[in-house]
Amino acid sequence: MKRTRKLSRSLAQRLAIGAGASIAVIGLLAGCTGSGADEGDVVDQGTSSEENAETGDTVTIGFSGPAADHGWLAAINSGAIAAAESFPDVDLQLAEGTNDVTAQIAAVETFVNDGVDAIVLLPSDGAAMTEAAIAAMEAGIPVINVDREFSSPFAARATILGDNYGMGVSAGTYICEQLSDNPDAVVAEIAGIDALPLTQDRSRGFADALDDCGLEVGPRVSAEFTVESGEEVTSQLLSANPQIDAIWNHDDDQGIGVLAAIEAAGRDEFFMVGGAGSKDAMELIEADDSVLKATIIYPSTQAADGIALARLIAQGKTMSDLITPGVANRIVLDAPVVTKDNVDEYIGLAFES
Repeated sequence: MKRTRKLSRSLAQRLAIGAGASIAVIGLLAGCTGSGADEGDVVDQGTSSEENAETGDTVTIGFSGPAADHGWLAAINSGAIAAAESFPDVDLQLAEGTNDVTAQIAAVETFVNDGVDAIVLLPSDGAAMTEAAIAAMEAGIPVINVDREFSSPFAARATILGDNYGMGVSAGTYICEQLSDNPDAVVAEIAGIDALPLTQDRSRGFADALDDCGLEVGPRVSAEFTVESGEEVTSQLLSANPQIDAIWNHDDDQGIGVLAAIEAAGRDEFFMVGGAGSKDAMELIEADDSVLKATIIYPSTQAADGIALARLIAQGKTMSDLITPGVANRIVLDAPVVTKDNVDEYIGLAFES
């Protein structure tokens, strides 16, 4: 998806909307089935990056996401708008952000009634929005599902996700590397909202990675992805545990409160790993004068990439870096570790808390 990756980089440089995408290539078409090519040649049957970049017929794309109640979601929304504006052949219909499932269902129904060419949807609740998405698909409108998955494969033409399990694995692996000489290390976890599948996936990946190096999750608390909740649960965690060697905090937005509680307690015997990739977190990592030593990227470019995919699908184009013609139906983005050694590669892509 050469066009999309170029888009993500340029948008991030201008608007700091998040991390770039890495896409798993599904397969290669080899041989010369009816093409006249020599046996063993790779046959490219899709549109090229140059063809994808050309202005085509104008397509109308509807976008709906949750209310931007923290920095990551604000970056998701601004990224989608910027992506649409970067394409002269995209007309974006933007629904007001909402955490009300009923209101989001109404927004999707409006898109369908208006006859949009595609819908990019970050659902407030994936399961609750599934039937509305299926109805749009049955009306002939491709739906691109972002971040929070629907509960049916019939609800989306393409799905683009961050890697929540991979975030946990990355965090656990980094901590294992730092504590390799301390098999009795106390590793704490400050999760997000425990009821959410994304939090469960992050915690599962974290526990699996620690288990692989002989460590385990020790004291654990859960917050609500907010500064206030982060500060409150961290104060409780520190009070109950006089010795900690490492902490993984799932979310850099709530991490502002986490760090405030750590500073108030005067604790610095441990190091901390964050999550998502905020600018505040990366600046602290770059300065290297706090307990925060790393963060794990959870790309805020997902909706921007969704807009780019919607445009390709609506115009009948393909992902130009794939040999197989078409657009992949499932894309999972990378969850890299950002440290002081590579923060300069990512800080320009960070979102504002």
